[in-house]
Amino acid sequence: MTLLDLSHLSAFTGSFLLCSAFSTRQVQAISDAIEEAGERQGIRLAHREGKAGAEWVLLDFGHVVAHIFTERARNFYNLERLWRAAHRIDIPDVEPAAAQEAP
Repeated sequence: MTLLDLSHLSAFTGSFLLCSAFSTRQVQAISDAIEEAGERQGIRLAHREGKAGAEWVLLDFGHVVAHIFTERARNFYNLERLWRAAHRIDIPDVEPAAAQEAP
């Protein structure tokens, strides 16, 4: 996962959250989890692009736009290159809680 800080480069959003998935089903699961987390925090989703089976789903929360891609789509669109002037923060993957608790 990567966060691109666009606050000094863009008038339409403050940052992009870029996520990769291994399948279209996983794209959907990640986008659903992000939407649910936003709802729990009281953050309203302004717009959604992409349907079930899509290789790219966009979730627009206003200040943050989340892009969830299959690896193939992320490599093709390469938003990191298009927005290379943005400050980039790589966020390490988090293991599920059950895996962390295993001895």
